[in-house]
Amino acid sequence: MPAKMQREKITASIDARRRYAGPAFLQQGFRPFFMAAGLWSALAMGLWLFELRWGGILPGEVSPVFWHAHEMLFGYGAAVVTGFLLTAVPNWTGRLPVRGLPLAGLALLWLAGRAAFSMMDPAWLVATSLIEGSYFPVLFAFLIREIVIGKNWRNLIVAALVAGLAVANGLYHLERVGFSNSADTGIRLGIAVFVMLISLIGGRIVPSFTTNWLRKQGVEKMPAPLGRFDKIAIVGSLIGLVGWVVSPAAVWSGVLILLAATLQAIRLSRWQGHRCFKEPLILMLHIGYGWLVVGLYCLGASILYDGFPQSAAVHGLTAGMIGSMTLVVMTRASLGHAGRALKADFTITAIFTLVFLAALTRVLAPVIADDYMFNLMLSGGFWIAAFALFVVRYLPLWVSK
Repeated sequence: MPAKMQREKITASIDARRRYAGPAFLQQGFRPFFMAAGLWSALAMGLWLFELRWGGILPGEVSPVFWHAHEMLFGYGAAVVTGFLLTAVPNWTGRLPVRGLPLAGLALLWLAGRAAFSMMDPAWLVATSLIEGSYFPVLFAFLIREIVIGKNWRNLIVAALVAGLAVANGLYHLERVGFSNSADTGIRLGIAVFVMLISLIGGRIVPSFTTNWLRKQGVEKMPAPLGRFDKIAIVGSLIGLVGWVVSPAAVWSGVLILLAATLQAIRLSRWQGHRCFKEPLILMLHIGYGWLVVGLYCLGASILYDGFPQSAAVHGLTAGMIGSMTLVVMTRASLGHAGRALKADFTITAIFTLVFLAALTRVLAPVIADDYMFNLMLSGGFWIAAFALFVVRYLPLWVSK
């Protein structure tokens, strides 16, 4: 596209954004979905802890562990992914964002999924599974439409990963309605897709934001640009994760996962994170990505060594990697699109510290003390506090222009 036409297209898009007269809450995808993610993350964790301690609150046909895993991955995770992608895709394609009634409809479908999944009546299992399971296919359709019309072919891989989440959620629901024993596979696939999403998108934004900040500090040594080694690390991670999904106990899959962890560790070391201690918001990105490395090492160890708790590996990748990276991304997007400085204040630092403590406590829970339930409650308490504070901190930005 000629430069003049591109400038005219961008100008027209900006003018259309300014003419939007609907509620600010529905102006951009991150507003309703980041709020939903924060609220549901805290509430779902509270419900799960209550069930573990006293029982009788979660759907009878779903074990508490499976309900918790599903709602963290496909409830909270879905809201974060949607908020991020619906905000990022307009920047990728130059098209207007999904907003107003279409955005409200998508948010209501997500909310309907939370209600449907929590229904206790076994007679409605198929119907509620169809309602909840329809979310990712609908989100995929939104993304494909924008990518195709905007001819943004390089990000088709992101749409493919959303399709992967749809398949993972579908495998979970197949067991829920009694057709197969595929819920474990669905959860593993869901975690693997999130690892790849963070490897791809985090692999863009961590070095990019670090470079921008270091340049302002006058530092000469910059993060390594995206290159051949990054692609090797991404492909190596994909191969290892596919092995884990299809054969989670095989020695060869454990070896491949450890190789992937090593590649990702080298990749992270090339991004100059040790130079970013003066700006917590940049340092948080490196720590969040660091959890990907730690989680993969723990996962490989849990496959190869019987004494290594698998829950430590899973929660290194979920509470650690997903929890940390999603919070940092939501923080940056909320501040940036509200025109606020991209700088961590005391509250933002406290939020990230709490989620870090939640992840660390959960990963170490099987080995650091005799009272396992106390460790779960402590970790969950840190998590709830982090996301409750997150909602309180950013709610004014989400609902105002």
